[in-house]
Amino acid sequence: MPARSRCGWVGDDPLYIAYHDEEWGRPSRDERHLFEMLTLEGAQAGLSWLTILRKRENYRTAFAGFDPEIVARFDEVECARLLADKGIVRNRAKIDATIGNAKAWLKLREQEPSGPIAYLWSFVDGEPRINNRRSLADVPAETAESKAMSKALKAKGFRFVGPTICYAFMQATGMVDDHIDDCFLRRG
Repeated sequence: MPARSRCGWVGDDPLYIAYHDEEWGRPSRDERHLFEMLTLEGAQAGLSWLTILRKRENYRTAFAGFDPEIVARFDEVECARLLADKGIVRNRAKIDATIGNAKAWLKLREQEPSGPIAYLWSFVDGEPRINNRRSLADVPAETAESKAMSKALKAKGFRFVGPTICYAFMQATGMVDDHIDDCFLRRG
């Protein structure tokens, strides 16, 4: 039986393959999952995604299952604990951003009548965008939509949400479908 054709970034690591095949690009409207992915995409800045995938379970433990109500209450004692946790990226700016983003997430719940899920999905008009990408080289690092999301989130107090991070978030959560044309998961 021939091997399945996948997007070129996947490689042969079993963790990467499972992430690609079972999660990446699948539309998510789960609030905690969206907060998790926004956090992890920010943590990934300057690192490989595989590094973050390998630390994902540690992140889930360290950040209370990505419950924004709990993370928003983290204090200096929690920050010190996180800075000592070898299972996550021990970067003070990223840790502070995660706590601040949890607070901003809670404010987003209050400020946006439709809530964080609909707000984030509004940048793609509420429906997944299926893109035609013939190869990995055709996939942009950012788009007009990710720039708009970045600008809006920054205005609401979020950090580590630049246009490239926002586009990776949009891809990961299925807001956009960037599976390349010969990938077995390609839709449309």
